[in-house]
Amino acid sequence: MGHGRTPVRTSAAGAVCAALLAGCVVGLAPAAQAAPSVRFVDITGDGGTVLKANVVTPEGADGTDAYPLIVLPTSWGLPQVEYLAQAQKLADSGYVVLTYNVRGFWQSGGEIEVAGPPDIADASKVIDWALDHTPADPRHIGMAGVSYGAGISLLAAAHDKRIKAVAALSGWADLISSIYSGRTQHVQAGALLDGAGVVTGHESPELRQIFDNFYASNLSREQEMIDWGRKRSVATYVDQLNRNGAAVMLANAWGDTIFPANQYADFYEKLTVPKRLEMRPGDHATAELTGLFGLPNDVWTDTGRWFDHYLKGVGNGIDREQPVQLKSRSTGGYEGYPDWKSVGATRRKIALAGSSTIHANVDSGADGGIVFLSSILDQVAQLPPMASIPLLPRRWAAVWQSERYGAPQRVRGTATLHTTLTPTKESGTLIAYLYDVGPLGFGKLVTNAPYTWYGRTPGEPFGVDLDLFSTAYDVPAGHRLALVVDTVDPLYIEHNPSGAQLTFSSPSDDPSYVSVPLREQ
Repeated sequence: MGHGRTPVRTSAAGAVCAALLAGCVVGLAPAAQAAPSVRFVDITGDGGTVLKANVVTPEGADGTDAYPLIVLPTSWGLPQVEYLAQAQKLADSGYVVLTYNVRGFWQSGGEIEVAGPPDIADASKVIDWALDHTPADPRHIGMAGVSYGAGISLLAAAHDKRIKAVAALSGWADLISSIYSGRTQHVQAGALLDGAGVVTGHESPELRQIFDNFYASNLSREQEMIDWGRKRSVATYVDQLNRNGAAVMLANAWGDTIFPANQYADFYEKLTVPKRLEMRPGDHATAELTGLFGLPNDVWTDTGRWFDHYLKGVGNGIDREQPVQLKSRSTGGYEGYPDWKSVGATRRKIALAGSSTIHANVDSGADGGIVFLSSILDQVAQLPPMASIPLLPRRWAAVWQSERYGAPQRVRGTATLHTTLTPTKESGTLIAYLYDVGPLGFGKLVTNAPYTWYGRTPGEPFGVDLDLFSTAYDVPAGHRLALVVDTVDPLYIEHNPSGAQLTFSSPSDDPSYVSVPLREQ
């Protein structure tokens, strides 16, 4: 953090919150149909905090038989009716399903802890209650959730050995690398979470201070924020999770602007338990959304299959499928891979030759888009953020292009940037964008990522290595790839002092390049 700008606008955050609340109201429609089979209960969580919950049991359950248990913590800002459509489906297929509103939100007591120790303890208390008050089988317990519920489910599985299977949908494994990747604040993502928390819950003083330090770029509190985030990241407890042995299914969207795909893919590689990784087009939680209305949905279908196999022992073949399942943003079919490193089987480097100097503090027109809106447009209409590459002002944007490709280039995985940077100030921010450029020069955004530095000697070059956000995108034959670098993007807080300039060079002994992962042809 540092002396950056704070482009947070209350009206924007309020608009996002209003959209979330509208979604909650609409989401009650399918829940009302399931209400006759639902029992609403109060559960005493950690420290005596009352958690509002509901229980759905299989039809005809009379206490003589035990059923596998699935616990569903709610998403950030959503009430406990969020999962009722899916809870009904799971109950119909033989599960006891308990969904609960996490502490600090809606009618549940307590304050928002952001998956802190009280939330982890709450999950175990909820399981205890279910074993005492429902026909749940203590040998077959699973947890699942979307977004906040996903993060809590993973953390609970790392701390409670009773949990045998997890489905974490649009969640996080590393909170800091999600909203502070490249040492850069993802301000639109932070404002959305903050705004929703203010409207639908009760933020703790600790959380309020974290948000305030985040917006203010308070470098003196940076390590405190990082430590706070690590405590709330299952990546910190991956060894515990592996020892406990719960089967873990992870699902996310390529364009998730709150929890980028990279942090899930990195975490997946560290798991030694039975595991599955699914990536699809979309933004945060949009891939799962139709399933919350009870409509057919691939993510929820696979979630059901995951639990059927690992909690019921059903031989449905999910354990024999390729564990990494991807859907490209450009095509409709799924692709299976044995592991994440096989996704981009080959890499092609684009040389970033010569020297280019840009001025900071002005948006060049190359942008990552708007949280939710841009990735949803890409999901439903294949319309990602666009820019006219020839018209980008070279005073504020550095541009390099590949040759025209004679065959389609199937980008899969994580592109990486390596360059030498010489700044005129001790701190700064850059944003790197990879574009698919058509014959007329219009570029469609393939991926991007921010990078911030502090404490550098002005005029002294240093190396920059940056992972762009993972993606799957097909570049048509006859198109180029272009790397664009500028210094301002509405998605992020930038830290460029007034009058700063950045020079990118490619020394002969350390050439600059962007390495693009490609699927085998």
